[in-house]
Amino acid sequence: MTPRPDTLAAALTTATSFVVNAIEVLRFGGLQTDEEPSPFEIVTRRPMYRLRRYYGPVAGGAGHRRVGVDVDEVDVDEGPRPPIVLVPPMMISADIWDVSPSTSAVAALHEAGMDPWVIDFGSPDIEDGGLERTLTDHVVAVSEVIDLVAAATGRSVHLGGYSQGGMFCYQAAAYRRSRDLESVVTFGSPVDWRGSTPLGVPEDVIVNVARFVADYVFSDHSLPGWLASTGFRLLDPIKTARSQVGFLRQLHDREALIGHERQRRFLGGEGFVAWSGPAIVDMMQQVIIQNRMMVGGFVVGDHVVSLADITCPVLAVLGEVDEIGVPAGVRKIAAVAPSAEVYEFPVRAGHFGLVVGSTASSLTWPAVADWIGWIEGTGDRPKGIAEVGPDSAGDPSPTTAVMLAAGGATQVAGVGVGMVRGAGHLAVGALQTTRALGYEALHAAPRLLRLGQIQTGTRISFAKIMAERARTQPGDACFLFADRVHTYSAVDARITNVVRGLIEVGVRQGDHIGVLMETRPSALVAIAALSRLGAVAVLLPPSQELSELLQLSSVSEVVVDPEHATRVTDAGARALVLGGGGADRDLPGDLGEGVVDLERIDPDAVELPRWYRPDPGRAGDLAFVVFTRTTGSWQTKLVTNHRWALSAFGTASAARLTAASTVYCLSPLHHPSGLLTAVGGAVAGGSRIALSRGFDPATFDEEIRRYGVTVVSYTWAMMRELVRQPVHPRDTLPTITLFMGSGMPRGVWRRVLDRYPGTRVLEFYAGTEVDVVLANLSTAKHGARGRPLPGTAEVRLVEVDPDSGSIVTGPGGYAVPSEVGAPGVLLARPRLRVDASVRQLRGVFRRGDTWVSTDDVFERDRDGDFWLLGPASTVVRTSHGPVFPIQVADALGDLPEVDIAVVYGVPAATGLVAVAAVSKWGSRAITAADVGGALVSVPSAGRPDIVHVVDTIPVTNWYRPDATGLAARGLPKAGPRTWIRDPGSGEYVRLTKAVRDGLVPSTVTDAGR
Repeated sequence: MTPRPDTLAAALTTATSFVVNAIEVLRFGGLQTDEEPSPFEIVTRRPMYRLRRYYGPVAGGAGHRRVGVDVDEVDVDEGPRPPIVLVPPMMISADIWDVSPSTSAVAALHEAGMDPWVIDFGSPDIEDGGLERTLTDHVVAVSEVIDLVAAATGRSVHLGGYSQGGMFCYQAAAYRRSRDLESVVTFGSPVDWRGSTPLGVPEDVIVNVARFVADYVFSDHSLPGWLASTGFRLLDPIKTARSQVGFLRQLHDREALIGHERQRRFLGGEGFVAWSGPAIVDMMQQVIIQNRMMVGGFVVGDHVVSLADITCPVLAVLGEVDEIGVPAGVRKIAAVAPSAEVYEFPVRAGHFGLVVGSTASSLTWPAVADWIGWIEGTGDRPKGIAEVGPDSAGDPSPTTAVMLAAGGATQVAGVGVGMVRGAGHLAVGALQTTRALGYEALHAAPRLLRLGQIQTGTRISFAKIMAERARTQPGDACFLFADRVHTYSAVDARITNVVRGLIEVGVRQGDHIGVLMETRPSALVAIAALSRLGAVAVLLPPSQELSELLQLSSVSEVVVDPEHATRVTDAGARALVLGGGGADRDLPGDLGEGVVDLERIDPDAVELPRWYRPDPGRAGDLAFVVFTRTTGSWQTKLVTNHRWALSAFGTASAARLTAASTVYCLSPLHHPSGLLTAVGGAVAGGSRIALSRGFDPATFDEEIRRYGVTVVSYTWAMMRELVRQPVHPRDTLPTITLFMGSGMPRGVWRRVLDRYPGTRVLEFYAGTEVDVVLANLSTAKHGARGRPLPGTAEVRLVEVDPDSGSIVTGPGGYAVPSEVGAPGVLLARPRLRVDASVRQLRGVFRRGDTWVSTDDVFERDRDGDFWLLGPASTVVRTSHGPVFPIQVADALGDLPEVDIAVVYGVPAATGLVAVAAVSKWGSRAITAADVGGALVSVPSAGRPDIVHVVDTIPVTNWYRPDATGLAARGLPKAGPRTWIRDPGSGEYVRLTKAVRDGLVPSTVTDAGR
């Protein structure tokens, strides 16, 4: 059959059009359109960006001053428009806001009465220094633009960002604490990349891939624009292929293609720009691996910020079928910004469809214009915008049902996404064995191996570990203090400068130098500087008996902060003043001989002596001297470098500390747990150390959010003050994974877990002068001290005489090991040489062996966990047997009505009696039946003779419950809140005045009688 002439003519015309259009595409990269971009002027140029102002007025009226230009003419025909600054992602051109006239964001917003401004970061690969840009550079640039636009318009601005540009908006708003911001609008910008992963890929895979990419791929490379475009298209290969086929099939019909051509070319590669390597690494580390947008502690330059600092209204525009900016991750802004009013506007679109395409034109930009009008007070609340609560996370990713319910194009996209997701699940299945090891376990193994290799002559010290961190992770945060970040490299340089100052004033290796400072970076620098010098840091508590402590430790020079300088000189020692540079330093210009200002010494002018060698400390060398006082006078405890390393690496392993961890150091540095556990563990784990000016329960949650704290250190009953604070659900974020320390009462332990669900308590026991560290890794045994950590000394429990407390010997004169569940003194078998000042026990279990007593009484359960009963010096030895204070206090603390409890001995006519004092929690009364029921878990012979309720129980400087004052009062008064144990029935009954009078010794005048 011969084709008709008109058919041949049509076919020839189609073929000709196809060839002509194809040649044009090959020559120019696409079809040439007559569309013109929206008019703009570049009002500010910076190395980091260019600031565009679209549809800018030729002359400025009120609120329309040109940036950096004085303009006198006034446009009286148009009032001031609300300015909105739009921020693109790093890997996409700023033209995303003006792809084509039909889908232009700036055109739509201008027509709606807005004043659009756009930040253009340019192409980093052709900008001077562009490939060296960091995440901080982008955030600071956005903040700077806010200042410029606010100055030019004379008012606060609205801030909008797409994808990662929206993340910049959140970070900049937090960085400036919403100053000069009317609102923040984001488009497909996830806050949580861990709990709501893109494409449905499991969290572990996302984190491990990000870690690999940050460490080995982009640490010294950047991502070119063509690769970014290719990678984006490969996320949905079927949709990409279908789009290309559709374009070819319509290539003969120029009119059908021309309306979408600029959009096709933009998404096809022209809209993508290079991505600098440092910015990629920074994003991977902070946003994905450390999840800082969720937990807080995001580092911007030398500042630390939290999204909780955002206080202006927020509108999160989200795509219901967006597999990159997953809706659940986008909604999380409501959980991390409790002070902001957060709203969402859901759109049935994918990631690009939110800002480019017909959906954006018909839904997104009208909603944004209405939002701004509502915030400005010129319109009503837009339809479709809903308030988001902190728990409104929704589904973790678009569901299959939603995907199938979408239009045809979305269905095809869903198939492509499903293929990527399926490949991800296959990869996860192949990595199941590796996941079983755990990333933390892989980090813990080298630490434990290093512990096992330490010998007496091994060079190891606090300062040496700090120096190692400065070499391996110089740009990582070391200290967070007063909202500022101090990196490991900066801290290491500061330590070196302080060493030079100490040498200049005559400090030498081996000298004993006191340290009396508040918990602040300068204090840790001073301790590290003494360690680097090879001197011994004597950690002085802020006690009224300072002169006694100086004499006890034979210290004549003390490194102090300005606040303590006078106290030191009054006590007769020379004050070496360090720190306090951030505030007015209360020091006279002409210092006397007793005060030396180390800050006035020029470190570059100090000539180092030939004997100086950095970090000379060896494992067996004395590193620190700490003070303890259980009862009576102060005692010194000696800590070697090995003992410090044991606690540091043991803590880092038990707490699973990594570079992603932030340890909130609330423990005083003069307390052994502060330097050995909190600071030591953080340094050994390469973690960030958040320091506070003092423990303030009222601001605790705020600082937790700001610093992104994951681990909180404590001593004794410190957390008791925290759990007293009222709980505000919007103010408490689940960032804390662990509380670690020593001495937490069991009742406080329970209340901490109730207030912060999902966390756990890691209770340590560490002998100060012996190489033993116990850790409770269980989440079920509240109050247990746990088991010995690997690499620590071998420990045994031995029986002691209940009356004298001396070790019981059996056949052959050897010590008798304690049975399971029976009390015994804990002995440790040191791995290395023990200081001669430490009392050693020889021939304990066999001839010639060496053990050291901790002088603490424990019992061991059937699982091998140790439970501290109390120091041997505090055991109350009554006529019916020893009463162990911690055992009784924990049993009474299990009562919901009891705050804390203490046990002490009081002389009576019948001999020494054990008295337990409890303070109340809540308003419910405590009864004799409550007391008797709580003490059922305590062996009959170990129960207290008297239990009474007191208004308060004092605590020491490090929050240890102190019974000294109560014991000095003697027997408690008779009354309805005092009970005595009936020796016949074993029950507790009310203590009457007659019974009490019979207990008072005849030689004692009792003030309470």
